[in-house]
Amino acid sequence: MVATPLHIKTAAARELGRRGEQQACDYLTSIGQTVLSRNWRSGHLELDLVTLDRSGLHFVEVKTRSRADYLDGSVDVRKQRKLISAARRYVRSHAGLEPMEYFFDVILIEDGHPVIYRPQAFLPLFQ
Repeated sequence: MVATPLHIKTAAARELGRRGEQQACDYLTSIGQTVLSRNWRSGHLELDLVTLDRSGLHFVEVKTRSRADYLDGSVDVRKQRKLISAARRYVRSHAGLEPMEYFFDVILIEDGHPVIYRPQAFLPLFQ
């Protein structure tokens, strides 16, 4: 049996994620959102997408899978904390953003199928 090199799987996963994020961007722009950032990073923090519409600023987590049975729409508490921290840092680092409503959304994509959009997938609990 010949083992598949790990970097091939990783490259395939990255490509699947890239296609999913593009599909998510296309969907969000089709419903009137403007994409401000893609794959924004600061240190260990990351935001898949940051979009803006009339209601406010959206921090969007994109989950792309090749099969539906692996498509889990939940964002666990640990991931929520990371997204909230990343959102805070994003807002602090973009001085031009006026005070507005902030939303945490999730987009689920099964490769080759329509987007499932979950606006306000969770509410941040600020302490």
